Amino acid sequence: MKITQDAPRLYKEFVLPTYGWYGVTIERGKGMYLWDERGNRYLDFFPGWAVSSLGHCHRRVVSALKAQADVLLHVPNTYYTALQGALAERIVESSFPGKVFFSNSGAEANEAAVKCARRYGDAQGRYDIITFERSFHGRTLGMIAATGQQKVRDGFGPVLEGFVTVPFNDLAAVEDAITPKTVGIMLEPIQGEGGVNIAAPDFLEGLKQLAEKHDLLLIYDEVQTGMGRTGKLFGYQLAGVEPDIMALAKALGGGFPIGATVVKDKVAEKLSPGAHGSTFGGNPLACACGLAVFEAIEKDHILENVAKMGGYLKKRLDALKTAFPELISDLRGAGLMWGVELTVDGNPIFSRCLEKGLIINCTQKNVLRLLPALTVTGAQVDEAVNILTEVLKEGC
Repeated sequence: MKITQDAPRLYKEFVLPTYGWYGVTIERGKGMYLWDERGNRYLDFFPGWAVSSLGHCHRRVVSALKAQADVLLHVPNTYYTALQGALAERIVESSFPGKVFFSNSGAEANEAAVKCARRYGDAQGRYDIITFERSFHGRTLGMIAATGQQKVRDGFGPVLEGFVTVPFNDLAAVEDAITPKTVGIMLEPIQGEGGVNIAAPDFLEGLKQLAEKHDLLLIYDEVQTGMGRTGKLFGYQLAGVEPDIMALAKALGGGFPIGATVVKDKVAEKLSPGAHGSTFGGNPLACACGLAVFEAIEKDHILENVAKMGGYLKKRLDALKTAFPELISDLRGAGLMWGVELTVDGNPIFSRCLEKGLIINCTQKNVLRLLPALTVTGAQVDEAVNILTEVLKEGC
């Protein structure tokens, strides 16, 4: 069934205006490209906020989804399904020993992480979690309280208590914030929406030492960095500092909604039936897609491509910075997750790139964020950087 009605009109009349729409109606996608209803093609270097990490409509994910749709769509979580158990096993065997709770999104995965932490500290009256400036953990009431950006909380007060925000990469500030009520430290290994800010390895090691000293839980929000984005399967593996709780989503489903919260056994043993739940979490369709993503990463040598193309993208961006020193002040990133910090407002540059057929993102007003699919080729990197070069030459 093809819907031919005017999408912008329908959105204006019937869809809650919680997004800034870009005036483009996307009709289909394949690999690194999207097409609008007029047939215009776009090179997608920001595929669904890193959701479509294998590219749009990857063959393994689509095949798994179609096959599962003919067998079973949904059953309650009070019954076993082989797919949920198998996906939990793959996640745990690929990360650290523990157990998995499935949900539908990154915000939900982070909410589960916070609930697990609070249950862990409940007997001692500990519930405070230290988070960081410029962090982003989702838009539920709990996660806007955890997020270190005032703009996401404006208009939604009073916020949930129990979160203390300190500067990122400042170990002394973390230590000063620890009190008898503190139960955990929550962070992104690389802040995405905050401007692609990387947690220093010695900072992560210091957090681990503080956590062990004070019996705190180290919680990683890997909603954006997980599933190969950084060149490692999980972002924490870059520094080798293992968390106690890890939240996943976005790329885990290859385009299908899924969230997962991985907790070590010392946390899992505090949970019991009824402590948490999700009607749709871990449904057969989502788990089939998750297993297909793991299969693709392994069989299609995805991590090798991330290492190769991540290095090439960095090389091209380094040359771009050299060519435009008055416009580009910094480059930050790892693997295929890069931020280009500008000395000017980045939104006009984003808009002009879109007009020329390149989809990127602008965050924090002056950071261009590039998160191409992990299957990107060298030719596609060239295509993207060439368009960006043209736009910068125009002086947007």
